[in-house]
Amino acid sequence: MSEYIDIIFLLVLVIVIFSRLKNVLGSGSEDTKVIMISKDQFEKVYKELKREINPNANESVDLDKLPPIDRDLAKIPNFNKSVFINGAQKAFEIILAAFSKGDEATLSKLVNKELLKKFKSVIKDRKEQGITTETDLIGFVETEVESVKFIDEDKVNLVVKFVSEQVNLLKNADGEIIEGDENYVQKISDVWTFEKSLNPQVNNWLLCSTKKC
Repeated sequence: MSEYIDIIFLLVLVIVIFSRLKNVLGSGSEDTKVIMISKDQFEKVYKELKREINPNANESVDLDKLPPIDRDLAKIPNFNKSVFINGAQKAFEIILAAFSKGDEATLSKLVNKELLKKFKSVIKDRKEQGITTETDLIGFVETEVESVKFIDEDKVNLVVKFVSEQVNLLKNADGEIIEGDENYVQKISDVWTFEKSLNPQVNNWLLCSTKKC
C-alpha cells in the first residue's frame, strides 16, 4: 500500500515542480534550461514538498521514546493529534449549541445512538417544563486527550478533557432568567468520550458520553 502512496506523491510532486518552474521561467520561454541537482538536494526538496502536500502525514517515529498515551494514539490509523484536537473543539462547540437549542437533527450526526436518546429525553423534559437554555462558549482554556481505550480490536475510544469559559442561562416560559448570570463567565471542566472504528476508511468520530469534573 505504501508503494502506491509514494507513486501518487511522486506524480503530484512532478506536477507541482513543473508548475513552479513554469511560473518562474514562463510557459513560452525559449531560454528554459535543464536544472541538475544532487541526490541529497532532490531528497530534501522531495521531503519538503511531500510535507507541504500532506502536512498530516505521519513520519516514522521511535514509539519507545513516546509517552504511553502517544504510543497508543500512534496505533490509530491516519490519526493526527493536532487535527483531532481542533476537530474535537469544533464538535464541542457545535454539540453544546445544538443541545442548548434542542437541535436534534444536528446532534444525530455527531453523537452515537445511546447518547442521542439521553439528549432527546432532556430536551423533551425542558420543553414540557417551558424551560429554555442559552449557552455562550467564550473560548477554550485547555483541551487534552486523557486516555485511549481499544475495544474489541475494531473500535477506539478517546477520553478528552475540555476546560472552557462559558456563559450559561436557564429561562422560564416567560423568558425570565431562573438560573445563571449573563454577566458571569464560568470556567467549566467537561470530560467527553469520542468513539471511532479502527477501519482506516472511517474518519468520523462520534461522541458517546459526557460528564462534568
